[in-house]
Amino acid sequence: MHDNSGRIVVQGLTKSFGPIHAVHDLSFAVEPGVVTGFLGPNGSGKTTTLRMILGLISPTEGTATVNGLAFHRLPRPASVVGAVLDAQSFHPGRTAIGHLRCYAAAMGVPDEQAQRALHLVGLSNAARRRAGGFSLGMRQRLALATALLGDPQILVLDEPANGLDPEGIAWLRNFLRSFAASGRTVLASSHLLREMEHTVDHVVIISRGQCVYDGHLEQLRAAQRTRALVRASDPTALVSALAEHDLGHEQLPDGRIAVTGADSRAVGEIALRAGVALHEANTEQLDLEQLFFQLTSGQYAGNQPPGPYAPDPYAQGPYGPPPQGGQPPQAGPGAWGPPGPPSSGQPPHGPGIGGNA
Repeated sequence: MHDNSGRIVVQGLTKSFGPIHAVHDLSFAVEPGVVTGFLGPNGSGKTTTLRMILGLISPTEGTATVNGLAFHRLPRPASVVGAVLDAQSFHPGRTAIGHLRCYAAAMGVPDEQAQRALHLVGLSNAARRRAGGFSLGMRQRLALATALLGDPQILVLDEPANGLDPEGIAWLRNFLRSFAASGRTVLASSHLLREMEHTVDHVVIISRGQCVYDGHLEQLRAAQRTRALVRASDPTALVSALAEHDLGHEQLPDGRIAVTGADSRAVGEIALRAGVALHEANTEQLDLEQLFFQLTSGQYAGNQPPGPYAPDPYAQGPYGPPPQGGQPPQAGPGAWGPPGPPSSGQPPHGPGIGGNA
């Protein structure tokens, strides 16, 4: 039985490998009932953090707890956390059902759980196929089935959409959201915000092992701002006119002026009243992916040796920092299950594999 908390808490987590600081003073919480996206560029410390949460490596400093306990102290951990850190760990000659039955035996769960897990991830028809012939997307589904064997309260997934086609990504999105809506917890990492923005409710973004944003996705969307990019005949006069209207600006290296919080039409009207001719005027909308890159910029910046820790990405940039904090929304009712309607003779949809959530 689950204790209905399903909470992951990371507090002051630090991991150093000699002189390399993979994770530094990282703190965040993952709540039940929502899908939390753990985002950052490749090499930002995501997988190292997940491995510390799962007790696979020890932190240099700080703690990571699941339901208030270190992972190694959890009773029956497979019924608490299902994790996928590597979708390649299959014996190529073993069938999908054979693979799952081996893990079911190790977990002490009935063999029937293996067939139900295959059904949940849409691999029932591939039960007797050997894993060595699976595509990357099918291996991702088989890895997820393995994580679901213990009917877990929490899913921890590292790059779960890797190798999935668009249909598979849509299925995964619906699966994870339904899983969370049943009151369970999902922590899923990715190096692409665009890949996860229609899946997650809450986001934790890291760069160089440090948190640069922790809040609700809608708050991040609120940070998307419009700016005008203009080239003026008299930049000094235009800047003075913009200041009278309390509009911020930035002089770009190519000579254009970036005006924050206004579109090109508004800037054109200001320039007309000031008697300044505009030679070029465009409106730019910062989308979520651009904002993500701005937050994590500098990790692999050229012509600049990387320091041991991430710089504050909010310190610069015409768009300013996004709002912080925020409470995750309360999930509505729902149930998670396999893709598509169940066919005759297959296990029914339900709140969990074992039906005892």
